[in-house]
Amino acid sequence: MDFEVSKEHEMIRKEVRRFAQKVIAPQAEEMEANKNIPVNIVEQMGELGFIGIAFPEEYGGTGGDWVGAHICLEELARADLAVSGILDASSSLVGQELFMFGSEDQKKKWLAPLLTGQATTGFALTESNCGSDAGALETTAVLEGNEWVINGTKQFISFIAMPNASLCVVAAVTGVDKKGKKIISTFIVPKDNPGMVISKNYGKMGMKAAPASELIFTDCRIPEENLLGDPERGLAQHLIVLETGRITAAAMCVGVAQACLDESLKYAKERTQFGQPIFNYQAVSFKLADMAVSIELARNQYLKAAWLKDKGRPHTFEASVAKLYASEMLEKVTSDAVQIHGGSGYMDECPVSRYYRDARCMQILEGTSEIIRILISRSL
Repeated sequence: MDFEVSKEHEMIRKEVRRFAQKVIAPQAEEMEANKNIPVNIVEQMGELGFIGIAFPEEYGGTGGDWVGAHICLEELARADLAVSGILDASSSLVGQELFMFGSEDQKKKWLAPLLTGQATTGFALTESNCGSDAGALETTAVLEGNEWVINGTKQFISFIAMPNASLCVVAAVTGVDKKGKKIISTFIVPKDNPGMVISKNYGKMGMKAAPASELIFTDCRIPEENLLGDPERGLAQHLIVLETGRITAAAMCVGVAQACLDESLKYAKERTQFGQPIFNYQAVSFKLADMAVSIELARNQYLKAAWLKDKGRPHTFEASVAKLYASEMLEKVTSDAVQIHGGSGYMDECPVSRYYRDARCMQILEGTSEIIRILISRSL
């Protein structure tokens, strides 16, 4: 058993950290205030190869692996969680679904722009009556001649409202099988396609720089060849990539938690009360120790899950454990970080207040904690 990080992975960590702390972190507060991620940040991440680490060079990737991709994600989230979410959408979810199930023409047309930072994307699954129960979706797609006609509404779709977004991958009901169960297919829908409208952008308590939108499809016609993968396994395809998305979410959580520890440790050594730094009080130093322990455990778990994925081995249990533990760990770490900072931690200008707001969504996206526990219990 070898826990040593390879030279390649260490190089990824150093390069991403350098970029994230120099370019992303200084703009984090401004991005949150403006509710916007500058397109040039996405372009730079693409040019540096961050988005396509786990994909072959022929499709715009760098030929690396998922361990490297998730180390990258941790460092980006350490600077800003919203920015790291772009890699979740463009790489772990939509990018991977295109790569695994798309035709050669679809990969060449749609995948490379995502991996090289020329475009962003949306993963359109969630609906008002379809959250954890993904099979309950109501959006429909009907084949008329050589076109699919899509009707329905999707909600909470991240990044599709960005000016450089090129497409969303949409799950829709295309029929019913012999047992009366819905047949769900997946489609590539260009952002500028007639019949698809971004009806509103939601206000959120955290991750405000990452736009989340409602999409309305009204007789939205797309070419027949925009069907992605097996017409009867669209939901299965979504669930496969969501498994990777859970490793991704865990890595993102670790990045934010590490940022909390960094800020809290610095503050505890500088802030004096009763004549000495508050770090000298066990009430504070023990919180910091617990943070460090929790972060290390979460980091080891997401790396193990990513390593298993790279080896082609089953990793449903490990990915679920990583996501569950890391997301719940993050809520505790961000809460303790605010507590250590006291009144200052409650102020908008203090980074830990943003980390605290951002953290809450991580127990919801890519599978709620309740759903993840169901998956884990089924594997016992």
